Amino acid sequence: MGGVTNPKSQSLGILGGTFDPPHYGHLALAENGRAQLELDHVIFVPAGQQPLKSGQPITPANHRVAMVEAAIADNPAFAVSRVDLARPGPHYTVEMLALLQQEYPGAELFFLMGGDSLADFLAWRDPASIVRQAVLAVMARPGYEPDLAALERSIPHIRERLVWLDAPHLDISASDLQRRARAGLPLRYLLPPPVENYIHEHRLYRSL
Repeated sequence: MGGVTNPKSQSLGILGGTFDPPHYGHLALAENGRAQLELDHVIFVPAGQQPLKSGQPITPANHRVAMVEAAIADNPAFAVSRVDLARPGPHYTVEMLALLQQEYPGAELFFLMGGDSLADFLAWRDPASIVRQAVLAVMARPGYEPDLAALERSIPHIRERLVWLDAPHLDISASDLQRRARAGLPLRYLLPPPVENYIHEHRLYRSL
């Protein structure tokens, strides 16, 4: 796994999520964002507990971090941060970005997200501050059409802080991967082999 060195004046992609488990959809978004935006690194930030997903069962953080590390080990441009796990919840993106700005002063941040997340963006904690701290790098997703006019009314000039990524849409969801693991169905070709091996070795998702 690559680490972030000399962060000043670098461009850093930030990809947050529960990563329960991480899969090829996450990696495709990260790599396409890295290439198209000419990012120096993409930092994966496993969440403690996403407020919009409160009440849902979540795999312990140590397993999720280990799976992310296994997933990104072969890409020196990828790194993992425990910034969201090293503080009490609830965990909000706006606070996570502020902590990363402190950790990497001078770096330009790009927050990688899907079009479905942008469609719900106004429900997030302090979305205007998120936009001030990071450019939104958005992957369009079929069936989700963000209301850009409504976003602009609530967050003036958001269009100037938004870029669209030409990333492939891989219809893979962590919840479906959990279901497949419980049912004993194949996970091959849906997530990296080291992640699949980790799931089997630790018998994850069997008791959900």
